[in-house]
Amino acid sequence: MDGTATTRAATTSAATAGTSVAGPTSVAGPTSVVGTPTTDAATSRPARVRTPGTVEGVLGRLRAIAAHLPPEDGVAVFNRLYLTVTEAVRDRLAAGGYFADPSAVAELDVVFAGRYLRAVAAEAAGQEPPACWRPLFALRSHPGVHPLQFALAGMNAHIQHDLPLAVVEVCRRRGCAPAGVEADYHRINRVLAGVEAAAREQLMPGHDLLECAEPLTHLLGTWSVEAAREGAWSAVQALWELRRLPAAARAFATALDDSVGLLGRALLLPYGPRGASAQEIRSIDGPTGGRRIAAARLAEARSRAAGGTNTDGPTQPSRTQPHRARRTRA
Repeated sequence: MDGTATTRAATTSAATAGTSVAGPTSVAGPTSVVGTPTTDAATSRPARVRTPGTVEGVLGRLRAIAAHLPPEDGVAVFNRLYLTVTEAVRDRLAAGGYFADPSAVAELDVVFAGRYLRAVAAEAAGQEPPACWRPLFALRSHPGVHPLQFALAGMNAHIQHDLPLAVVEVCRRRGCAPAGVEADYHRINRVLAGVEAAAREQLMPGHDLLECAEPLTHLLGTWSVEAAREGAWSAVQALWELRRLPAAARAFATALDDSVGLLGRALLLPYGPRGASAQEIRSIDGPTGGRRIAAARLAEARSRAAGGTNTDGPTQPSRTQPHRARRTRA
């Protein structure tokens, strides 16, 4: 078994371990009308993935995923950020007095996390994740993508696609309109703002990437968690109005998934030593395209680490070799 297959198997175990089993998420009765459920590649039946039932269970699952992924993996970068956010929400819940309805916030946290965990499990099992997650999975090992790009691409997929569906599901479960959870939704924004600011400061390009820092900074400056969550709330309102029109709700959710995936591609545009080819970018949407790119990039990275020959042109400084970059400029 090669390294990519080993990582995928370990991630499958980490993402699916738990105590409860959940099929496709429903927001309009027994049959889901929003989003595309994870399906079994051979049978086209919805995959059944174990999901945690508590915030602590979510934290345990995120830590398990982190333990089974190399730290430089793009999904691992986002997973660390998501773990930090979930810990911050957990701490606010434990302290009391911050949220108007702590039980609703805790339920939303669990339902929301379930969508990410199912996407991870689907990709690790060789199935097709939602379109919004495919760019991150496809380019997770690309040496030209900066860690901050991975973090924001994951936030983009999870906030702008998964969050609206999770809010609508929780509202249906609790028998309330979105207005009933809106105040706490915006309180979470303040928690996220601090985490995002810290992540940007920690992950911004260093001196070893000065040659691409300006275009990268410009790209990342076009995305913010505040704007993403405002857009997600607009999607919540649209889905809620469409809840009695299943066909229209499905069409809206599919379009949302696709458009968020397109933005994810833009956020992951490589600026480092080697950019992705047009053919590679197009192949992200294929059934196995993302996994082929990830496997090739992982092998390429290992070859470089072992002193192998770079067949893509002149050797360029990488973010893992700042001393070499300084000597080159000198």
